[in-house]
Amino acid sequence: MATSVSDCFGRLRDRGQCALIPFLTAGDPDLETTAAALQKLDASGADLLELGVPYSDPLADGPVIQAAATRALQGGTRLDAVIERVSALTPSLQAPIILFTYYNPIYHRGVPTFLNQIAAAGVKGLVVPDLPLEEAHDVLEIAQDVGVELTLLVAPTSSQERIAKIAQESQGFIYLVSTTGVTGMRTQIEARVQDLLLELRQTTDKPIGVGFGISRPEQARQVRDWGADAAIVGSAFVKRLAEGTSAQGLEEISRFCRVLKAALQSEP
Repeated sequence: MATSVSDCFGRLRDRGQCALIPFLTAGDPDLETTAAALQKLDASGADLLELGVPYSDPLADGPVIQAAATRALQGGTRLDAVIERVSALTPSLQAPIILFTYYNPIYHRGVPTFLNQIAAAGVKGLVVPDLPLEEAHDVLEIAQDVGVELTLLVAPTSSQERIAKIAQESQGFIYLVSTTGVTGMRTQIEARVQDLLLELRQTTDKPIGVGFGISRPEQARQVRDWGADAAIVGSAFVKRLAEGTSAQGLEEISRFCRVLKAALQSEP
């Protein structure tokens, strides 16, 4: 059974390793395939697993993940079904599950109800990209009470003062967004990320994960060499799972996961 997000990062840090966090969209192409995909990634070297709840207005997501969310919603995937599937799955996984969802579904369900439901399902972490620091206090407090770690995002445009505040409040790790704009595959990682990692290191000893734009092994290795504690890879996994048959997609994400993990474990 998976441990907490913090404990997972602690073990990896003790071994001098950088975490690999693949992202998938729940319900694309269906929840049965999502469950199989999470098991495949868990067995192929993923250290933590980020699972996106499909949402109709995903402001932070690029075209690949937006399309996946649209397909999932059209296929009937809803929050309750995602939570139910996760609940059945978590006892068999080693990697902690981090749920990625926009704030609207949380607000409509009620923060305490939502957090209690996902905690009961075995979810260990939560990322809410449209929840600003100024409005996060209640969610942070309740999340801590139920054993779910709410990770906050740092944008490349954040001021030093704001970075320090986010670093202080974020739970589990700090999610450093590698680029302004939406998620998606990019040809290179912005050099500004290296400066931001240095800024964060001077502010906090919490783990830092870099996401938005990492799609190749050399990019994952680059953010590791710059000092990141985790490489978060989304669109590249979502795209591979969607291509060909479900069986082909599952095999392709397994292979890609092993390639990324090997890159992160290679010598600097």
